[in-house]
Order: sequence, then structure tokens, then C-alpha cells
Amino acid sequence: MTKTNAARLLDKAKIPYELIPYEYDENDLAAAHVAEALGEDIARVFKTLVLRGEKVGYFVCVVPGDTEVDLKKAAKAAGAKKAEMIHVKELLPLTGYIRGGCSPIGMKKPFPTFFHLTALDFDKIYVSAGQRGLQLAIDPHRLIDYVGAATTDLISEK
Repeated sequence: MTKTNAARLLDKAKIPYELIPYEYDENDLAAAHVAEALGEDIARVFKTLVLRGEKVGYFVCVVPGDTEVDLKKAAKAAGAKKAEMIHVKELLPLTGYIRGGCSPIGMKKPFPTFFHLTALDFDKIYVSAGQRGLQLAIDPHRLIDYVGAATTDLISEK
């Protein structure tokens, strides 16, 4: 298994993690499929979303895989009046990552990053390692500290 840029950055920072490969389906990149492939609770499998905030520019939200980001809450966290998801075709040029393989670690440039507060409920969470079919299992406290993220409520009520 080849190391991704995200894994190399964690190695350099001496942050422990585990790389976990899984079978992915090009037609089903949903976090629910990832959680099922890993045999893990979907609440531990976080997806990385990139948004654009009015007057504040791009920012990143990392939320549990079975939730939807609340755009008003995300905008407020970023200090914007409004926010919207970026178009998928903007993802690779902006972050260096493709849909289904976007990691909060090692984007082309650092963006303000916000994790949903439930990340701190776990000793270990899963985020993309930077490519489809590979997840990082990592201590959320270490990850949040490393990427300089804040934690807040980011999701829509079910």
C-alpha cells in the first residue's frame, strides 16, 4: 500500500494513525458505503466537504457520514452570512483531491476547517487518507489540533 500525502504529513508530524484500505464502488462513493466496507459505525466515519462562504472564501467542514451539513451553521462558523457547497469540478484544482478521496489533511493550501463536535465523542475517527479506497483511523483530538480546526455544531437536525 502506497502512502498518501496525508499519511506522509502525519508521519512528519509524528501523529499516530492507521491506514485502512477498503473496496470502493465508483458508483457509490457515499460515506455509508465506506462505513459498511470498514465494518464501522457511520457516526465515526467523517466526510470532508469544501464550501464557499460569502466574503470569506473557501472553508472546510468535516461531518459524520450520515449527516448533512447545515449551510447556515457552517456559514456562521466561518464568519459568513451565507455559504454554499463548491461544485465537484472545483474540488481537484482547489484541494488536490477528488470526490470520494478528499482529506482534511494536506490540501493544496490551508483553509479554515471545522469539525462537527461529535468527532470528540470518539477515541478514533475515520477520514479519507486522500484517495478513494483508503481511510485514516486517527485520534480526533490530534487531527483537529494538527489541521488547526475548530469544533462546532455543523449538521442539520434529522
